[in-house]
Amino acid sequence: MENKLAVVFDSAGTLLHMYRVARDISDGAMLEDIESTMLVAGRKGRALVVLHADMEMILEAQPHRLISDFMEKEHVELDVSCSNGEVSPSEISKIVQQSDLVLGDVQEVFCRVKTRCPNIFYLACGFIVDVVEQSVTYVVSTGGRLYPESKDTLQALHQRGAGLYIASGDSMKNLSRLSRCIGVPIDGVFDIASTFDKERIVKDLKKQYDKVIMVGDGMNDMLALRSADIGILTVQQGDSRPSRLQESADVVVGNISEVVRFADEAISS
Repeated sequence: MENKLAVVFDSAGTLLHMYRVARDISDGAMLEDIESTMLVAGRKGRALVVLHADMEMILEAQPHRLISDFMEKEHVELDVSCSNGEVSPSEISKIVQQSDLVLGDVQEVFCRVKTRCPNIFYLACGFIVDVVEQSVTYVVSTGGRLYPESKDTLQALHQRGAGLYIASGDSMKNLSRLSRCIGVPIDGVFDIASTFDKERIVKDLKKQYDKVIMVGDGMNDMLALRSADIGILTVQQGDSRPSRLQESADVVVGNISEVVRFADEAISS
């Protein structure tokens, strides 16, 4: 069979309806339904950092325990999911470890997400770090559940012979569960994918397939949307999207199921 079509999906906001909370460290304010990548895009030198830790371990820990102590004793690692400009992962880690953040800061945003997001598929957490200010500016948590149409959409694409991929800033722990649920082979899952990683993944796939479709919903998908043969911006999450993000896509859809129609057009062309 010819490699006619590949379809690459972002996860959060694209395959999953997300509920997001950010706690502003400067004043303690809770920002609900906030797009974490937009907080990063709002200031040069900011980065969204994923904390690779078991959620239950965090929730059961003493609230006053320092994040730095937790990371050191439990061998917890950080990864940069996306950034506004070049940042050094080692510098990011140093800023987090030197902060006075405690696990209670993370537990607070966790609990807010869990109470507001029914039928939660997974929980994740992290920080927004500002390398210019040399500080952690936000603690963030996200919870997601599958859109009702996601599984059927992926099944329809599979039946058409499309290669299915996920390129996401999320961790492999969460993405492996998602891939099993919707039928994406694990070797087609790219975790902790930055804006530039997603662009590279699309360009690499274009060497293997006649056509590549990128489906995303956020600023960190912009370069990949531009690089794809067909860039599809989905607004099913319901958040407003900057005009420059909308302009980077070939089409804007309100439901993930609409991707099948464009896949059919790509296959038949």
